[in-house]
Amino acid sequence: MMRYLKLYLVSLLAFLAIDMLWLGLVARSFYQQQLGFLMAPSVNWFAAAIFYLLFIVGILFFVVVPGLENGSLKATLLRATLFGLITYATYDLTNLATLKDWPVLLTVVDLIWGIVLSVSVSYLSFMAGKRLI
Repeated sequence: MMRYLKLYLVSLLAFLAIDMLWLGLVARSFYQQQLGFLMAPSVNWFAAAIFYLLFIVGILFFVVVPGLENGSLKATLLRATLFGLITYATYDLTNLATLKDWPVLLTVVDLIWGIVLSVSVSYLSFMAGKRLI
């Protein structure tokens, strides 16, 4: 059990580092341009924390642990691609379908980012998991 907790913490740290780099530096002005009319004046950190904590559970349960169990990095990265696409599509395509003036470009960029983030974190978690589990 302790090994899985360590893997969870490693995965969470990797996710936070990569996503904060994206949100804080790389894409900050992009999101402001695309969503400035909808953005809150400050981040709801409680909601963000819940998302981060749950997303890591999903990555480990659906992607990394099954990949470690069958010893396949290739299968892990395929699952990570699908997991990132489906999870980010749930948010972005729902918004595109239901919110007036939701930007199509944002949806496309976010779907790509969901895949990149999920694959990156899953790769790092898989490699860490080979040592921890």
